[in-house]
Amino acid sequence: MEFTLNENQALIAQTIRDFGDKHIRPSLMEWDEAQTFPVPVFKKLGELGLMGVLVPAEYGGSGFGYFEYVTAISELARICGSIGLSMAAHNSLCTGHILAFGNEAQKKKYLPKLATAEHIGAWGLTEANTGSDAMRMQCVAKKDGDYWIINGSKNWITHGITGDVAVVLARTGDLLDSRGITAFVVERGTKGFRGGKKENKLGMRASETAEMIFEDCRIHKDQVLGEVGDGFVQAMKVLDGGRISIAALSLGIAKGAYDASVKYSKERQQFGQPISNFQAIAFKLADMATQIEAAELLTFQAADLKNRGEKVTRQSAFAKYYASEVCVRVATEAVQIFGGYGYTKDFPVEKFYRDSKLCTIGEGTSEIQKLVIARELLK
Repeated sequence: MEFTLNENQALIAQTIRDFGDKHIRPSLMEWDEAQTFPVPVFKKLGELGLMGVLVPAEYGGSGFGYFEYVTAISELARICGSIGLSMAAHNSLCTGHILAFGNEAQKKKYLPKLATAEHIGAWGLTEANTGSDAMRMQCVAKKDGDYWIINGSKNWITHGITGDVAVVLARTGDLLDSRGITAFVVERGTKGFRGGKKENKLGMRASETAEMIFEDCRIHKDQVLGEVGDGFVQAMKVLDGGRISIAALSLGIAKGAYDASVKYSKERQQFGQPISNFQAIAFKLADMATQIEAAELLTFQAADLKNRGEKVTRQSAFAKYYASEVCVRVATEAVQIFGGYGYTKDFPVEKFYRDSKLCTIGEGTSEIQKLVIARELLK
């Protein structure tokens, strides 16, 4: 495994920095305050190939691997966690699920528009009363000839209102049967499918999180992804890869908070000198940098396994768990280094602080990651 950025990674990183300076930084606090999901930004990211990073060129994507993908997410999150989150959810979950489990006709139909962000993707697993306990889902799909009729709702869905295409997990068998859940592709505009409540969140406020509602939503059997009953197993595999993306998201937010802290510590004068001269501050920065470096190594280790087609369940859980916890610690310390200024919206670290917490919750809480790791260790 190489410990330096490859040529593609370096190019992606610089492209995103330039893009962020022009299209994200000037408006990110405005979007955050108003909870605006900036669709035009994602259309532009699509033009750069960043909304189909892992999609093969034959389907209109960039055809990159997980090293480039981790770099893209972390560099976006280094600027704005919300933009990084939405880009990651679009790529890993909706697009990734269709890429992994769709048939050739489904891939040709959906991937080109998702890869260019002509369509924004959503992925519906979580429900109001079934967060970590996904097998108790109440959203059901019943067979009716050549059609399935879906009833129920999904909650905490990234792009639940705006998404043009959604991969939806619904129960088609008995409760608690891991072979009783099926994945469907549902298009916006399908009768009986609509967006519901938009969540008013602490952080990640420019990334849309909303309810998806299905009321006698009738879809053709051709919209089934893979085999009937395989949905839960598919979802767990999608989440294995998705956790790498949340590790990358965490890494980017932590780096953004760290960058701001180093810069501020050199500029802020107290007792006649920069506060970086004081051991109390310098040691905080040392701890932050060490933890970020360790999180990055874990994340790229998982990405390397994914690139080689090997099982990543344990390594992706390692990376997601550690990187997300580091993200929160680093953002917290960043606010402390800024002192009172860090508590205001005039400086960037309060946003990194608010955005960081989602990383320990989304796509499996830290507690779930420890459960996954323990099960893998004790097999």
